Amino acid sequence: MMPVHLRDSVIPKHEQLRAILLHKCTKELQPGDLMTSERKLMQDYGVSRITVREAIGQLVNEGHLVRVRGKGTFVAHRPVQSKLHLASFTEEMRAQGHKPTTVVLQSEEDAAPEATAKALRIAPDTSAYHVKRLRLADGEPVSVDDGWFNAALLPGLLDLDLTGSIYRATADRYGMPIDRAEQTVSADGASQEIATLLGIKKGAPVMYFDRVSFSGPTPVEHTRSWYRSDRYQLQMEVQGERTQRSV
Repeated sequence: MMPVHLRDSVIPKHEQLRAILLHKCTKELQPGDLMTSERKLMQDYGVSRITVREAIGQLVNEGHLVRVRGKGTFVAHRPVQSKLHLASFTEEMRAQGHKPTTVVLQSEEDAAPEATAKALRIAPDTSAYHVKRLRLADGEPVSVDDGWFNAALLPGLLDLDLTGSIYRATADRYGMPIDRAEQTVSADGASQEIATLLGIKKGAPVMYFDRVSFSGPTPVEHTRSWYRSDRYQLQMEVQGERTQRSV
């Protein structure tokens, strides 16, 4: 469809243009694509530079577009939004309409680090399964997961397809569904290794997760994860504590 000059109406021109550009960046263009230049938009839709900048500015503030100094305006990568609940990465991405993929970086049986042995309630230097994976959504890197699993509870785990959901395997194959986790989340700067894997600069902000997952009372997994903060968001509901009045 050829662009046409916008007309005066009850809807301001910058709102009309915003709707057009929103359609372009969500339906026609892909994340990382260059948006039409301001000059071209002015010519195509017969509007002023102020109108163009107002429309683009709104889409930047809403997270649909991102400005790169000296290069132009690009379609932003759609952030993965996670509700704070217990689910595997694979299940969570599919539920949101993303295509999850996994690259297995490391899979071996080795002596568990001290912190992991404590988390899994196993003796120091006990062998455990070490699985390190790069997780992607729609082909874009989202996180690096560095996990340790209790080998005595999950014999043969390393022989399975580790690109899929390990949580599903613990439930279906071993009869140990993950039903609870203790997790801390903090801000961190990406190390050189993490930065390379996630496609960001060393020291760039990432969200760091330290998680122990349980099946009933038994700890099964201890995982550290680093998430790109520009592609992953946590969503949670906070409720106030109810007070009881004595009568």
